[in-house]
Parts: sequence; structure tokens; C-alpha cells
Amino acid sequence: MSNSLKLLEPIQLGQYALKNRLVMAPLTRNRATEGNIPQSMNVEYYRQRATAGLIISEATQISPQGQGYPFTPGIHSAAQVAAWQLVTKAVHEQGGRIFLQLWHVGRVSHPCFQPNGGLPVAPSAIAPEGEASTFTGSQPYVVPRALETAEIPGIIADYHRAAENALAAGFDGVEVHGANGYLLDQFLHDGANHRTDEYGGSIANRTRLLLEVINTVVDVWGSDRVGVRLSPSGSFGTMSDSDPMALFSDVVQQIDRLNLAYLHIVEPRAAGNETAVNPDMTMSTHYFRTIYSGTIISAGGHDLTTGEQTLVDGDADLVAYGRLYISNPDLPQRFAAGSQLTPYDRSTFYGGGEPGYTDYPVLTTVA
Repeated sequence: MSNSLKLLEPIQLGQYALKNRLVMAPLTRNRATEGNIPQSMNVEYYRQRATAGLIISEATQISPQGQGYPFTPGIHSAAQVAAWQLVTKAVHEQGGRIFLQLWHVGRVSHPCFQPNGGLPVAPSAIAPEGEASTFTGSQPYVVPRALETAEIPGIIADYHRAAENALAAGFDGVEVHGANGYLLDQFLHDGANHRTDEYGGSIANRTRLLLEVINTVVDVWGSDRVGVRLSPSGSFGTMSDSDPMALFSDVVQQIDRLNLAYLHIVEPRAAGNETAVNPDMTMSTHYFRTIYSGTIISAGGHDLTTGEQTLVDGDADLVAYGRLYISNPDLPQRFAAGSQLTPYDRSTFYGGGEPGYTDYPVLTTVA
């Protein structure tokens, strides 16, 4: 392989000239410290991966209510902002760019994470299947509390404050997490959203919260420094819809009018942190390219070959890599050299310390 790869070509993303088309995907690693504050090893982790054209941070909760997993970072306190400043400084010193992913898990939470031990919130009082990951191990999901209509402006305000905090923390932009069965995705899908107010029922109503959140974040950042992530084929968090093609075609066309920095699509081949077997590729970036005129990031189970082909075919403009970036912090350099990739260790994906986090080798140390 060589620098003739499209993956290694520069690209303009909004106001930023990116040095290549590789994106480090948002990766939950559960390595924040007490108070959901990034720590020194998080600084080193992101610094090591700053040769990516763009880093999208791990999902970061916008409020205490938005948390659903142990030791995930937030962006709602002064201490969190100060700690993230060290991360963005390290990335920028290496010539990198980094967006913060704004996150509210909704019903995929547990009272142990909620203020005063309250119930998680959701569009409707419907529990997902499965178990929550808590500080004391796996616990069954509880039936969430349906948000009152009068509470929704407060959720939007939380996103606005989180966007302001991300700006203060030195990020280059933000990504609205509308995917993977979390709060905004729950509002989109009629399997999770049984509301009868202006946030439920029709597709227009179910997309309302996502669009209001995007707009309030754009008020802080401007449209060219805001992206949004969707998972049209995803079922994580027990997501289902009676007509997903109609739903996501409408969502994407509405987002197209906002002139955002990018649309980040999780491909059907991704199933959680696994690669799906024989996925239905109907709602892939190949389809969304026909109805979206802006920049598209494709994510989900890519290797060098599939990522390059996605760009060559014109289905996306950038390609996000997750698991490969965990174990190959210098992924662009390895692709350029045609070098062997370091395998990842799944047992170190979530939680723990530096092993499996900051100790993967780069080409110079391998040599």
C-alpha cells in the first residue's frame, strides 16, 4: 500500500483541513475517574491517536441524568471541562482535530447512576431488554419514567450547556449522538416512543427532539462544526420501528437542510461492537448518499479494503474505525506502509487501566 490510498488523501471538513480521511470512531472505554472526570491516561490515549484526520471522542454525558455506564466522562462540570482541556491540548499539539460526542443514554441506564437514585428517563415507560452495566455488575434494566412534555426543554438546555462546555474545553466541534438506542434514538423509533404529544406519533413528531437538539447545538458552534450520528439499521437497546426506511429517509433529508459538518452513519454490518453476519445493507451509506448532499462518514466493521472501497465508490467521504484504532494508535501510518495490524484484546475494551489502552505499540517501537 502507499499514499495513493484515498483514505490517506486530505479533505476539507467544514472550516478544517483534515490530513486524511480516517476518523477515530467514538469508543466507550470506561476509564474516567471519580466524578466522571478524564484523567492523565485519557490524555495520553487521545494524544497517541492524533494522526487520525479526525478524532470523535468517546460518548460523553451531557448531565448526571444522561449517564448509563460506570466511569464514562461527562461535560457538565467545571472539573470535567478542565480535564478535557488537557486532552484537546495534547491532540492539537500533535496537529490533530477532535470533536466531542454529546450523549444522553435515556432508558439505557439504572437508578444507581441517576441523581437521588431516581428512574432513568425515556420517551415512554418501556424498558429495553437485557441488563445494565453497573458498579456492582449486571442488573436488569428497570422500567424508565416517561418524560413529561414540560421537561423536554430542560433536556434541550442540557445539550446547549454541554455544547458551551465543549467549546470551553477546546474541542474543534461536537457530534450529536442520535444513534445506538440512546435517548434521541429512542424518540425516533416507534417501538420505544408511544407518546401522544408533539414528540410522538408521526415521523415529524418523533424527529422533533433530535432536530431541536441539533439546532440548539448549532446555536453554540455554527453548523459547520456540528455532526450527527445515526444508526438506521441498529437494534441495540431494543430499537425497532414499523417503517425504518421512511423514518430515516425523512430524518436524513431534514438534516441535509441544516448544512452540518457531516452525517455519521453506522452501517448495517455493525452490531454493537461486533460485525454482523449477512447484514441487510438496504440502509447503508450507499442509499443515504442518494438523498444527502453533504459530507458522510461511514462507520462499522471496516478494514482497509472495505474502507477504501467505500471512498472509491463514492458512498462516503470519510471512514471511521473503532476496534482497529484501539490496538493501532498509528493506523494511518500502518495503512500507508502496508504494515501488519496489531490485534486487539477484547478483555481490555471496557474499564481497567493502561494495559490494552495506552500500551499498544506504534511502528517505530515495533521496529
